[in-house]
Amino acid sequence: MKQGSSSEKQVFRYVRVENKLPQHQPPYIIAVLPRYVEIRTFEPRLLVQSVELQRPRFITSAGPNIVYVASNHFVWRLVPVSIASQIRQLLQDKQFELALQLAKMKDDSDGDKKQQIHHIQNLYAFNLFCQKRFDDSMQVFAKLGTDPTHVIGLYPDLLPSDYRKQLHYPNPLPTLHLVKQLNDSDPSTTSPLMEGTPTIKSRKKLLQIIDTTLLKCYLHTNVALVSPLLRLENNHCHIEESEYVLKKAHKYSELIILYEKKGLHQKALQVLLDQSTKANSPLKGHERTVQYLQRLGVDNLGIIFEFSPWVLKICPEDGLKIFTEDLTEVETLPRDKVLNFLMEGFKELAIPYLEHIIYVWDDKGPEFHNVLIQLYLERVQGLMKQYLNSLPEGVPAVAAGKEDGDLGEFRNKLLSFLDISTSYEPARLISDFPFDGLLEERALLLGRMGKHEQALFIYVHILKDTRMAEEYCHSHYNSSVDGNKDVYLSLLRMYLSPPDVHCLGPIKMELSEPQANLQAALHVLELHHSKLNTTKAINLLPANTQIREIRVFLESVLEEKAQRKRCNQVLKSLLQAEFLRVQEERIFHQQVKCVITEEKTCRVCKKKIGNSAFARYPNGVVVHYFCCKDRTVCPTEQ
Repeated sequence: MKQGSSSEKQVFRYVRVENKLPQHQPPYIIAVLPRYVEIRTFEPRLLVQSVELQRPRFITSAGPNIVYVASNHFVWRLVPVSIASQIRQLLQDKQFELALQLAKMKDDSDGDKKQQIHHIQNLYAFNLFCQKRFDDSMQVFAKLGTDPTHVIGLYPDLLPSDYRKQLHYPNPLPTLHLVKQLNDSDPSTTSPLMEGTPTIKSRKKLLQIIDTTLLKCYLHTNVALVSPLLRLENNHCHIEESEYVLKKAHKYSELIILYEKKGLHQKALQVLLDQSTKANSPLKGHERTVQYLQRLGVDNLGIIFEFSPWVLKICPEDGLKIFTEDLTEVETLPRDKVLNFLMEGFKELAIPYLEHIIYVWDDKGPEFHNVLIQLYLERVQGLMKQYLNSLPEGVPAVAAGKEDGDLGEFRNKLLSFLDISTSYEPARLISDFPFDGLLEERALLLGRMGKHEQALFIYVHILKDTRMAEEYCHSHYNSSVDGNKDVYLSLLRMYLSPPDVHCLGPIKMELSEPQANLQAALHVLELHHSKLNTTKAINLLPANTQIREIRVFLESVLEEKAQRKRCNQVLKSLLQAEFLRVQEERIFHQQVKCVITEEKTCRVCKKKIGNSAFARYPNGVVVHYFCCKDRTVCPTEQ
């Protein structure tokens, strides 16, 4: 329109003009006033222009963009400037809503029109931002799909400086509300805020910038959301940048989460180590390191071995939990490698580790059982020397496992394990046991090897403990196993015809020649007659043995034999009765005859049986064999 003077931009009121109503030329409303023509917009309500004319009285429209104004002496035609020029002027005046209305009225191609509208909307959002209407601004940016990096660039220190320098904005930036835009942004469809400003095409890089910026925002606005963000499986935080801001904010717990999710376990564990000695650190102590190492699993075994020693040194009990906690990642660690690691640097922890995998995890590996026995033996031998040296002269040692302190504890463990474990290899271990001590342990090994006479020799003639000898026989007797069914006979032989002391090998002890013990032998005969071969047992007795000495044995044997005979007779009678019953049943079924004549037909198919295979039901009905579908249901007459 022709340039005129502006009035105040308030809700407009036209002076009443009797000559003509205002004319509507979208998006404007044009009215005649006494000294000028006034041009306004309805939404938003703005005064656009005032055109001074000499006493205008009438106004009329002759079509789009054609308006005539008349006075008593003149007629004027009002012609608008081009829409493009109007839009440029409106953008300079920051009248973005009106500029959008005009842009939608342009006759340009759809692509150009859409692009210009998008550009104006971006400028509108930027203007809202400059007015510190951050929520409104972010809503528009999110709706437009503006490149998140361009939005992030509106805030200082959030983008890398080299990339930030490439961004250009229409006006100087104010200071600052970003989290909502980042949460709502869609990296798949982005557009520049200013034409010509570069956008990031790489989805990965864009996600990195978004997540890293979110992290920075949360650090300033809501620290409680930092950890959940970093724990997301698909978080794309830039490692170096995130590391820098977290360290700067002293958020070491969150830094550990970042490292763990990015697989930087060594960095995480180094931070835990550094923070473990700081008094005011939330990571003080070794507990977080133990928990972290427990989660690493077999793929990071080297890292576990690298960072566990400092925990094992300051707190062995908690350190051992790195390898014994009830977690899948811990239980699947290679146990042989863990054992070697402990044996090399923390041998005192090898025993509790082996006890855990054997007793708790029920590991049957012979190697682990062998090593546990060897470690028990090593501890017992070291403590035994101290114990024997501390005994006053002439005072005998107490029974095995009854010693005080650690010696009694570890010797009991050794004896118990030798007795209950079935996975160790006695032939490999027996050479480790001395010939001048630990005879109870040697006896258990000999028994496991099936060398019952040597084991019983130790109990009977060296330890002189008949109770332990009988307990040994009780635990090894098995009538169905050749090597164990005569174990009581071996005990009897040990009492009546003891072998030479050298049957055990090179024993480094002063031992008297073993003596026969008839009373102990008779005691075995009386108590365990049912587990002895009577003939072999009697043949072992001395020739001068009197009948009255073995009367109880013989009575027990005869009574047992008589009882067994009676039981066998009863069983024989029962079997004979069963045999007769079966015979009667057989005769009953065999006396039934089935005659197949030429006229005999199948109850099912009505055809003659002839020479075909047939089946007969108990009630006499005969059918073809292949017609017999259910043996329990007899076909009826049709």
